[in-house]
Amino acid sequence: MSSDPGFRPHRVVVLALDGLLPFELGIPHRIFGRPKDARGRHLYEVVTCSVRPPGQVETDADFAVHVPHGPEALATADTVVIPASYELGPVFEQGVLTPELAAALARIRPGTRLASICTGVYVLAAAGYLDGRPATTHWAEAEHLQRLFPQVKVDANVLFIDDGDVLTSAGVAAGIDLCLHMVRRDHGTAVANEVARRTVVPPHRDGGQAQYIHRPVPDPQVAGTTTARAWALARLHEPIQLRDMAEQEAMSVRTFTRRFREETGISPGQWLTQQRVERARHLLESTELSMDQVARDAGFGTAQSMRQHLQTALGVTPTAYRRTFRTGTGEAHRPGGVGIGVGH
Repeated sequence: MSSDPGFRPHRVVVLALDGLLPFELGIPHRIFGRPKDARGRHLYEVVTCSVRPPGQVETDADFAVHVPHGPEALATADTVVIPASYELGPVFEQGVLTPELAAALARIRPGTRLASICTGVYVLAAAGYLDGRPATTHWAEAEHLQRLFPQVKVDANVLFIDDGDVLTSAGVAAGIDLCLHMVRRDHGTAVANEVARRTVVPPHRDGGQAQYIHRPVPDPQVAGTTTARAWALARLHEPIQLRDMAEQEAMSVRTFTRRFREETGISPGQWLTQQRVERARHLLESTELSMDQVARDAGFGTAQSMRQHLQTALGVTPTAYRRTFRTGTGEAHRPGGVGIGVGH
């Protein structure tokens, strides 16, 4: 690893369960395996473990994977990620852990960050980690998850939910969104954006799952809202009214609002706020602009307005956010306990 005795990468342990989806198993390795600090040191160490001794774990494909670590690896984790599995058995059917899985999870140290991808959320719920807390999963399983675990606050409209020390994501590719979010939360927007570029994925996707739920195919002649979004992104620093965006698509405000929500899963106003928060984060991290200047350039108008929006979205003030991510070490961690659901 590093010759610096004071440096230790954040250890991510991925729990591979029988029936796992190979694509989802690979997401944490791809995303967390990329980030490095200014000295070229990997910021994360990613290992895969099973609930059994090292050996073969079956997948939902026509091949198995060899997992080199047993459940003891969970005791060494700073973050545990549980990808989806199609063979959860009593966890999925009855909401209870198998003795083998319960024993493995018991090894996790208190305070370890937990994350699930897609139906991996069932494991967290069955273990009681989500009692009274918000969570999400693939939209097709959300209703079943809510019935099985009524004590969980299931939200099927978001791509992921950050509830501080427990994070959950929607299906498959939303696992990429979640892992990028954790990198962004740990090390800032610039590091996460570089990982996204190398992975050839968007650093941040708009909207929630609503845009992916099956609906009747719309008339191909009907215009969308892409032009309006591009127009708005080019002038976030200016006041933008809903009617201004609707005019870019030659639509009435009512029609535009409906189409926008159909395409992104959120309202135009929520989308604008999200984009302005992201612009503010970038400026706070990458410039020495004053708070008033950042607020104006991000479209919030005043520093007080920006403070309120960042406090709501991120759980920290602009000053605290800049202090965390302008350290220059690449090793800063954002304060935990923040709940973020895309589309909220």
